[in-house]
Amino acid sequence: MKFYLAPLTLFFVSLHLPAQKPFQKEILTNKEGSDYRFEIVTQLDATPVKNQYRTGTCWSFSTMSFLESEILRKGKPQVNLSEMWIARHAYTGKAQNYLRRDGNNNFGPGGLFHDIPWVIKNYGLVPEFVYPGLAYGEEKHNHSELHAVLKSMVETLNKKPQGGKLTTAWLKAYKGILDAYLGFVPENPEEMTFEIFGKKFTPRSFAEYLDINPDDYVEFTSFTHHPFYTWFALEIPDNWNYQQAFNVTMDELTLIVEHALMNGYTVAWGSDVSEKGFSHRNGLAIMPEDERTVSDKKSREKFLDIDGEKIPNGFMQPVKEIEVTQEMRQDAFERKLTTDDHGMHIVGIVKDQNGKKYFIVKNSWGDTNDLNGFFFVSYPYFKYKTTMIMVHKDAVPKDIKKKMKK
Repeated sequence: MKFYLAPLTLFFVSLHLPAQKPFQKEILTNKEGSDYRFEIVTQLDATPVKNQYRTGTCWSFSTMSFLESEILRKGKPQVNLSEMWIARHAYTGKAQNYLRRDGNNNFGPGGLFHDIPWVIKNYGLVPEFVYPGLAYGEEKHNHSELHAVLKSMVETLNKKPQGGKLTTAWLKAYKGILDAYLGFVPENPEEMTFEIFGKKFTPRSFAEYLDINPDDYVEFTSFTHHPFYTWFALEIPDNWNYQQAFNVTMDELTLIVEHALMNGYTVAWGSDVSEKGFSHRNGLAIMPEDERTVSDKKSREKFLDIDGEKIPNGFMQPVKEIEVTQEMRQDAFERKLTTDDHGMHIVGIVKDQNGKKYFIVKNSWGDTNDLNGFFFVSYPYFKYKTTMIMVHKDAVPKDIKKKMKK
């Protein structure tokens, strides 16, 4: 079957917003009325902010945003990539792994950055207009019903009700559910063809045209329960296919991101976002010494009245942050105070009026704050709460790259 979408090409190209730097002003603040003053150190091209809405697919949205910036860096035309193409094929891989391991493997909506190179290798890439993933009567992504149906199916299959074995039909039936909710995909995705930029593509040829080589991307992490400068599969539930990251020190992890940004490369960022100092609404993620300074995230007052004491509001004015150590990072991970909550996209650096630096982060929660869907992450927050990053291998400092050879 041919999946031919030439008539949609002009519609897509004409309506897609141009990529640009996140901010047009040189001096910024995180929200209206705030005393923070941020000066841009560097910012790289980013495509428009999207909304993952009620799905656990931040890993796909953040990595697609990262790849869209990569495409621009390579001098290719801007494109809006399909997150649901990635999520659909990852769901197939998750089901197969779950059943091969007799249910002793995570089956959930989450994933990690390396799932995208895996999908590209096996299935290619497509633009958003080819596979929007909204075949189930909703205008925004909401996978509540889809995931419930898929999980129920794999749990039932794992019990092998058909005489203690799986039939040859289960995978076709499973993919039928994905077809119904997200959109039909032929058994051989290369039977799909579409037009964009005045050319005809299949999913594989499109990935090749965009010059996206899955082997060019590498993940880093920083934990002491494995030796530094070794590869290991981070023990978190969303690492369903057990891919490995390279283990470096906390300071080296920060250095990699800063080095990448200053040399024109953006970074995919995974982190815990459960801290009181993380507030997308307030446009900041900080690790204050006194947690009371971020106890009232709704307040726009400069000072908080806590038990009769006036406390600075850390979302409205700079406050002192903790000095993060490698031991603190590890302790938070071991005690489950740091979990793999969310995937985002780092696109630049700013510094505040005191000279402290923050990363500019693009989120996937829509245009829902004063920074139009972006926010600023302090270096202490990044050091304490990062679980994993992914960058192009050419963005890695030479001394670290030498240590990566297996």
